[in-house]
Amino acid sequence: MGPYGVHWDRGQTWWPMAAGYHRYLARCQYVLSRGRPVGDILYLAAEGAPHVFRPPLSALDGTATLPDKKGFAFDGCSPKILIEQAAVRNGRIVFPGGASYRVLVLPAVDTMTPELLTKIESLITEGALVIGAPPRKSPSLAGYPECDRQVGAMAEAVWGGPTPPPGIVRRPHGRGSVYWGGPLSTTAPGELYPGYAVTAEVLEAEGAKPDFSTSAPIRYAHHSLADREVYFVSNRSGEPMTGSAFFRDGTRTAEWWDAVTGAMLRFPVRGSSREPGAEATLRLDAYESGFVVFYKHNLPDAVAALVRASGGSGGTRRELTGPWTVAFDPAWGGPARVVFDGLSDWTTRTEEGIRFYSGIARYTKTFDLPEAATAARATEWMLDLGTVKNVARVRLNGKDLGVVWTAPWQVTITGAVQPHGNRLEVEVANLWINRLIGDERFPDDGVQNGRWPDWILNGTTRPTERLTFTTHRFYKRDDPLQPSGLIGPVTIREVR
Repeated sequence: MGPYGVHWDRGQTWWPMAAGYHRYLARCQYVLSRGRPVGDILYLAAEGAPHVFRPPLSALDGTATLPDKKGFAFDGCSPKILIEQAAVRNGRIVFPGGASYRVLVLPAVDTMTPELLTKIESLITEGALVIGAPPRKSPSLAGYPECDRQVGAMAEAVWGGPTPPPGIVRRPHGRGSVYWGGPLSTTAPGELYPGYAVTAEVLEAEGAKPDFSTSAPIRYAHHSLADREVYFVSNRSGEPMTGSAFFRDGTRTAEWWDAVTGAMLRFPVRGSSREPGAEATLRLDAYESGFVVFYKHNLPDAVAALVRASGGSGGTRRELTGPWTVAFDPAWGGPARVVFDGLSDWTTRTEEGIRFYSGIARYTKTFDLPEAATAARATEWMLDLGTVKNVARVRLNGKDLGVVWTAPWQVTITGAVQPHGNRLEVEVANLWINRLIGDERFPDDGVQNGRWPDWILNGTTRPTERLTFTTHRFYKRDDPLQPSGLIGPVTIREVR
């Protein structure tokens, strides 16, 4: 589907294993639909057309493809919504839906209707904090020229004049204040708002602290409920990471909610030198995500005895080496049965039916537990698949242990494992890419000049050895193949 998305349907190689990912999405969407999102900065969109809100690039973290918000989160607001719904409570700009903000940032335009400026002046009078320069006139001919005189008079009353001061100035007005001048009155080319750093300086000068901060590559979102504060955190790197994180609304009582497995575990936190708030050490695997939930009162008893561990501790660890029997689907060009002497990427094999294979392959192996471990009393047994490209379903002794689709590629095998004769089955699905590249070795028998081929229209035998059919040729025969299969190493370990 090119730039418009992907085919999320039963035609995908991994569709029989998609339920695990769907459960992850359902958990995240449910939790993040509760309460209200926490933000500090409200950017006011400019009046007029086109009515588009674009935050300053400096307010974004992450990448251009998947940008993140920084420690002071923000939202955009239309003039109409501000006029009709905004109010001030305890120095914050609030809306009926529960959203509230510490500061309103005005767009760098020199026009504003009297109606909008009247609303902004009233918010400042009631205690709001506003950043931005004054307008000079109205963009409308309604009530002209009186409208321009109204705008000028209100701007004079709030800002003290139209000329920006050389440095940042805080000007009180009623119970609130307006900041402007210096770097607050300049913007980057093509942008409408001052840089994030100077806006953050104003917030910190007013006693505010970033909602979340860490030196690690973590994205976050924060929702507030009546009895808890919920922080979604995600490692945006492909490597495991450990880092200290500060949560502005954190408490001394917290849980870790695993968004992949649904487990709810006690999460150790510590007090912060930047009271109020809490600090914690985050240990996240590659691209791992989950929720840190801070309770405003007591932790539920059901999870009080469980503590989130980082990889477990103690116990026996064993790698499952040696041969694996692997079954591919012959309908997609793979061998019905082949023995791998050891685990390897399919694209490194010499057999074309494996190297260019796309679909599901089933690995089987039998193993015994180490003799030293059979007599031990393990709290838990884990199976770690190492690296999987791209999704896997695990069965042990006929018991379905579920699907793994992201790091850490591991499942609990407690209750299914036995001392001897364990039969392990791992079904692995990769992507369509390799089969599409492999099919480019054969003549194109697809759509030509906008016309469907005769063998499809007439239901006759396909004239080439291609196995896939697409209405667009996405890859060339020399494009790089994508790593595929169970790459490992596969290990079992005792967690005591």
